[in-house]
Amino acid sequence: MASTSDISRGMILKLDGSLYSVVEFGENKTARAAAKVWAKLKGVDNKRSIEKTWNSGETVYPIRVEKKTYQFLYKDESGYNLMNNETFEQIVLAEEMIDSPQFLKDGAEVSVFINTETEQPIGAELPEKIVVRITYCEPGLRGDTATRATKPATIDTGATVNVPLFVDEGELIRINTKTGDYVERVKE
Repeated sequence: MASTSDISRGMILKLDGSLYSVVEFGENKTARAAAKVWAKLKGVDNKRSIEKTWNSGETVYPIRVEKKTYQFLYKDESGYNLMNNETFEQIVLAEEMIDSPQFLKDGAEVSVFINTETEQPIGAELPEKIVVRITYCEPGLRGDTATRATKPATIDTGATVNVPLFVDEGELIRINTKTGDYVERVKE
């Protein structure tokens, strides 16, 4: 158990039988009333996003979570198959449990969050930035770097991202997996 003063971004709380990750939090102080602590929460085991307010000092129930590195093997009808790099144990996760599954490549490393109370996986996320190869895009326009114009490009995972006009097919680029945005070109 913890109090509302222990809330931090990324913490996982148990509310009404469901698990929620803290996305944003803050405190409202008024002259007459007691301080209130608010938080924007995103469902871990469900896809709901809620806002919750507590009186300052109230008890919250954080869940202890371990982060383990797994390797993505393949996708089939049962889900995404991952292997623990240390024990070689394999698990299967549903698509909704993985952040940005469209950017998963065979052999990619994924961080899996495991609830230490039940030893069950509760979610997985890719590294913040990954390097991918462009498999198809329209021909580039040399010298057009001043404008922020973009064009769609298909990457080797099959997903489509917007890239600047000067990027060509076959090039390696770095993308942000959280937003799906182009970051930079990568030299081979």
